[in-house]
This record gives sequence, structure tokens and C-alpha cells, in this order.
Amino acid sequence: MISIVCVYNNEEILRNFLLNSLENQTVEFEMIKINNSNNKFKSAAEALNYGGKKAKGEHIMFAHQDVYLLADDWLERAENFLSKISDLGVAGVAGTCEIGNSTIKRSIGIVYHGSKKEAWWGNKNFEVPVEVQTLDEQILIVSRNVFDTLKFDEKTCDGWHIYGADFCLSARDFGLKSYVLPLPVWHRSEGYNNEEYYQVLHRFLKKHKQYKKIYLTSGEWSSNDLFNYFNLLRMAIKSEAGRLIGRNNVGAIPYIKGLKFLLKVRYE
Repeated sequence: MISIVCVYNNEEILRNFLLNSLENQTVEFEMIKINNSNNKFKSAAEALNYGGKKAKGEHIMFAHQDVYLLADDWLERAENFLSKISDLGVAGVAGTCEIGNSTIKRSIGIVYHGSKKEAWWGNKNFEVPVEVQTLDEQILIVSRNVFDTLKFDEKTCDGWHIYGADFCLSARDFGLKSYVLPLPVWHRSEGYNNEEYYQVLHRFLKKHKQYKKIYLTSGEWSSNDLFNYFNLLRMAIKSEAGRLIGRNNVGAIPYIKGLKFLLKVRYE
């Protein structure tokens, strides 16, 4: 059985998305809802660790409130995939890795996002789980045994970002791997990075400085500060250009703010 842990702050979104998509699932599951509308928990890591300890299932699925599972047999298929992965650290529905040894980012996942349910640009042509370096946080699935050993890092990830990628790399230290499952979801969130994101990113990169490149769904990062500055400028230009031609992009400002923050902490 899968135990589903969801931290939510909007009951209507939770009901219309995650809970609605669970109504006709073909297998039994445990639902653990954690109401954080009063900001009891200050970070996702803290809240998910709390919820995970309550779970009784063989696997624990940490899901966002605005995720919709796009099949009534979604959980059943997930169980079948998970049962065949012997080195599972964490599984999800969207992730990134390098293509071979080329250091070129490859995004994988059958994901639709935003209020208009637009197709994510990641690679959708796969039928079996694919190993990746890190996973997006919209859905994370870990075994009970792994969670008993490894928890989300409440110190490094003291906000609501990057806790999933941190878990993936920490699991790798135990010889465990991360996989994207070929299961479709709709994630309502448009996604954007605020200053809190870059605060966590700074600590995250310091913690995992042994990696030359870290691939996140938000971009490529490195322990090399100069690479990160250049990368943020590149993303700012790309996003602003997309916005100007009518795409649903956030524009350059969030990336410029991130660049200013990283420069600030670098020279403090």
C-alpha cells in the first residue's frame, strides 16, 4: 500500500486536484493530510518528516496539493514499477540528469502544468522508469525502509524549495538511485523562484559541493559561483525573450534578483 502525505494550505485546491484524482483509484491507499494554513510548519522538510512518520504504507508518496493523477490506475501502476526497482532511493514524475557525459541537461517526465494544462517540455517518450540525478518536488515516493533511515534535511532546506533534490543526492550517498516513473500528472502550479529559493540553493550547493554539476528542473547549477552567475544571466535573457513574444514566462526579474542575492552572499 502507498501512504500519501500532502501538506496543504488551500482546501479547495486540495479537493479539486489531488483528492479528486484519488477518488476512483483501483487500489487502496492511506491518505495523510496536513493542514498548514496556519503556518504551523515553517518548511516543507519539517512538515513532510512529520507526516512521513505517521505513514503505515510500504511506500510513502509526498504530493503537492495541486497535483492531479491522470489515470484511475495511477497508484496501481506506480506500485508495479516500484516493486521492480531494487536500488530505489526516491521516485517521482519529473526529473533531470545529464545526457551521457556531455553535461547537457536532459529533462524527463509526462507532466502538464499551469492553469491551462500545458505540456511540459521534458522528454515524454519512455515506458519504464528512467534514472535521473534529481527530481521535482511535486511528487516524491520513497520506501518505508529508506524513510526510516533518511529524512528530509530541515537545516539545509528550511523553506519550501529544493528539499526533493537534496533528498535525491543524499540517497545517492547511500548507494540508492532516483527514478522518474512513466506516469502522467497535471501540476497546476506555474512555478517560479523567489529569494527564499536562492537562499536554500546557496546552502544546498555548499552541502553537495562534490558535484561538478547539479541538474534541477529550474536549471543547471554548480559549486563554481561564476558558472551560476552566467547561468542566471542566460536564463534571465531567455525568459524575458519568451515573455516578449507572448509565452507564459516570468521574465528576467526573478533571475536578476537571484543573481543579486548570490552575489551578495558571495561577498559578505
